[in-house]
Amino acid sequence: MSGTVLLLGCVAGLANVAGAAAVARGARLGLRFIELLVAFAAGYMLALALVAAVPEALARHPVTAAPVVLLGYLLVHLAQHTLTPHFHFGEETHAVSAQASTAALFGLLLHTFFDGVAIASGFLVSPALGVLFFVAIALHKLPEGVTISSLVIASGGTPQRGYLAAGLLGLATVLGVALTTSVGVLHEYGLALSAGVTLYVGASNLVPEFQGKKGWRLPVAFFAGAGAFLATHWLLGRVAG
Repeated sequence: MSGTVLLLGCVAGLANVAGAAAVARGARLGLRFIELLVAFAAGYMLALALVAAVPEALARHPVTAAPVVLLGYLLVHLAQHTLTPHFHFGEETHAVSAQASTAALFGLLLHTFFDGVAIASGFLVSPALGVLFFVAIALHKLPEGVTISSLVIASGGTPQRGYLAAGLLGLATVLGVALTTSVGVLHEYGLALSAGVTLYVGASNLVPEFQGKKGWRLPVAFFAGAGAFLATHWLLGRVAG
């Protein structure tokens, strides 16, 4: 694994800690910005999964990729919404149990591990796809940090424990990057798994966080995210061509 790709994994992981900082400092303006970021990231990630990641995975493994994409989707649902009793993306404002915050942490650790796999798998295909995955991961890392830090604090933990939990998520991402080239199944099917995870995060985690809210800002951010991906994808394709 190249040092550049590992460095990008570290940068993405640090965004988890930045999200925790917004909660710990009570940065209301920052948290409102992150709400917009959730909508933007949802559009970007859905476009990435459907336009680039899934087609590329199918091209590499025409027979087996689709079931692996589904497996990635189901694994995140199992970790975050079946085994975890209380989970949603964004700031937690109600008291929760310590068991609920711990379960959410373990669920997010699986998800953030595959964030790292996604970055590394993208670069194994092409620098352009790697950059597209890195941007997608970085966009939703801030909301991830907000989610876990606010859950820890809502369960009675200290801001320092919120930082620690967010740091663990970042380390899981770096681990995912580091293991992708050395673990055979990740090297071979990491892209398909990541496509399923990306599809789940965009459609099932992020979209429900804003689709019921009134106003035009969040829908505009959602469509802008999809448009930003399409524009970036086209531009990188022209540069590579």
